[in-house]
Amino acid sequence: MEPILRDFPHQIETERLLIRCPLPGDGAALATAVRESLPELRPWLPWAMHEPTAEDSEANVRRGYARFLSREDLWLLLLLKETNTIIGGSGLHRIEWDIPKFEIGYWLGTPYTGHGYMTEAVAAIADFALTTLGAMRVEIRCDALNERSAAVARRLNFVHEGTLRCDRRNHLTHELRDTMIFARIAGDV
Repeated sequence: MEPILRDFPHQIETERLLIRCPLPGDGAALATAVRESLPELRPWLPWAMHEPTAEDSEANVRRGYARFLSREDLWLLLLLKETNTIIGGSGLHRIEWDIPKFEIGYWLGTPYTGHGYMTEAVAAIADFALTTLGAMRVEIRCDALNERSAAVARRLNFVHEGTLRCDRRNHLTHELRDTMIFARIAGDV
């Protein structure tokens, strides 16, 4: 089946979060969420090098929405259910529908760290991939120095399958960095 023909929900609800695809009109709120967290995001995410404008973010949101609809990339925004405030982003990326296999990426706004939101979101997204999308493999990859990202994978019982040494260059220092790979396979408990 062609990926674009796959039907599945555009949002997931957890106890505290609404996790959904980006929608036209989300740009300004997303730009605000990113701007207030740039110092914490920059060391890990190359896209956080520059302060986003509302217009840039709106363009990204619309491209993300189009890619979600075409099933090329399943970018997701994390919103507090009570206030509809965007607090972070995640999604299922580097999709290989023929396996199916997905990689979960994530970031959280600085004011919302330390409250379990990311663990809650990633648990729901992994479950969505494994049950609704029929994933055989779900990965989390992170810089070996990004302890907070690795902690999310470990809390959710993703298996640390290995570390790719000197896998990429850091976007700030240009030093070679290692990448840790965690995974859950269909049928893992």
